[in-house]
Amino acid sequence: MTDELDSLLELLELKDERRTGWELRNVDSPESVAAHTWGTATLCLLYAERAGVDRSRAASMAVVHDLAEARTGDIPTRAGDDGRTVTDAEKEAAEREAMAALLEPFGDDELLALWEEYETRETETARFVKDMDLIDNCLQALKYEREDRYDETEDNDAFDEFENLDEFFATAAPRIRTAVGEDLFERIKSAYEREIGRSCQL
Repeated sequence: MTDELDSLLELLELKDERRTGWELRNVDSPESVAAHTWGTATLCLLYAERAGVDRSRAASMAVVHDLAEARTGDIPTRAGDDGRTVTDAEKEAAEREAMAALLEPFGDDELLALWEEYETRETETARFVKDMDLIDNCLQALKYEREDRYDETEDNDAFDEFENLDEFFATAAPRIRTAVGEDLFERIKSAYEREIGRSCQL
């Protein structure tokens, strides 16, 4: 039971682990990884039927998709390779090791299998959940833009190539793979562009 409690306490760190992408942009009081997980899972609950995938499986996959970040931290995806701190392969290896260790006390191979399915994107459910992960990022960008939660005039080396929160749409656009995801992305992007008064950089 001690090992379980240790894992549980480590997993709960996600409630306080701030999303690095928003911190890099100096967003005031940015969301935590756990808040992002809730957003992704909620989108799965709302849109799974429309996407033709199992709602419970999609929501469960969404809940586990970022659990590894309790140990690895949140490593952001950047639009250009120059801003990357680790390679995709290094990130995947670190997260796989973290997942195995964090879930080992519970002896639940199904949860690890759900995470592996999400990572490989070889099923319709995994592709849908990844789209909802990206859509949650875009919704959050729209929310922060509407709430004026950052200073776009502030000098920020992390966002030299992009204005406002455009990079979050630029990283999502080429990775959306479902019709539901494409529809939501276009609607959110249009709303964001109305807020900033121009087309965003893709």
